[in-house]
Amino acid sequence: MGISQLPPQPVIYIIEPFGGSVRRQNANLPHIFWDDAAVTRGDGVFETVLVRGGRPANLDAHFKRFARSARLLDLPEPKKEQWIDATREAINDFIHDRGISQGKELPDAKCTWTYTRGRQSTGVPTAWLTLRDIDAEVIDQRKRGVKVMTAPRGYSITQDVSEAGKSSESAPWMAVGAKTLNYAANMAALRWAKQHDFDDVIYIDPKTSQVLEGATSTVIVVKKGERLRTPTAGGQVLQGTTQKAIFDYATEKGWRCKMRDVYLDDLLKAESVWLVSSVRMAVRMTRIDDEKMPAPSNEAEIRALINAAMDAKLS
Repeated sequence: MGISQLPPQPVIYIIEPFGGSVRRQNANLPHIFWDDAAVTRGDGVFETVLVRGGRPANLDAHFKRFARSARLLDLPEPKKEQWIDATREAINDFIHDRGISQGKELPDAKCTWTYTRGRQSTGVPTAWLTLRDIDAEVIDQRKRGVKVMTAPRGYSITQDVSEAGKSSESAPWMAVGAKTLNYAANMAALRWAKQHDFDDVIYIDPKTSQVLEGATSTVIVVKKGERLRTPTAGGQVLQGTTQKAIFDYATEKGWRCKMRDVYLDDLLKAESVWLVSSVRMAVRMTRIDDEKMPAPSNEAEIRALINAAMDAKLS
């Protein structure tokens, strides 16, 4: 591959975690030390923001979840203005670096915020963001949909009930609800799926066939009568920022949207089923295990609804 064929470099900004400086980092130079907890332990949090038309989507919701994740991992509170300003600077650099002239349509991009416990030798957290192009595979999945296999997560987070009838988390250190860097199991599940001719995975409870979530996404079920359903958040299901944006917008347009327990049979009987996440936005499931899911007659309407929901969250 010649130099002219190399993919565009990402825009990287280093963020001083206590409200200090924000500076651009050369993408060809390292910025993580050998003893950083992100490398040695996967100890940190992240958040990924869709950038459309040069504007970040759902920014407030992403930052709220980012800050909550940091609190759950006992990381110092991130400074909102600092992260938002750095994101906007990175977007300006991204547009300039790619020579996109004013008035020309901007391609979608993704901005990832990363915040780690930092170096063992200093104890100072490490923070940075990257802004880069969306993979061609993701763009393709938006159009063609995905084949999905169901699988158990491999572990569960349950609650113990004491003799007094009070429930308590059996593993409170698991930081349920935090979007952490420890994604090795999710990535392994996706590799396994692709080795077996699937594009993605949705986790289910093996005993009840209750649907939990995708490896990197939230499940939305479309039912007749303009109804949307998604698995109840909490416990083993992380509420998705994209799912919430879609539900908020759809509710305003007269759709009936609810969180509820969803089972595998509900997916197979639905008009359509979608995986939603910040960057992919929404991809329709075209196959679930051995069951083919035909395209619904209102697929174009659903896509338009989701696009409008995300456009409404641009800032």
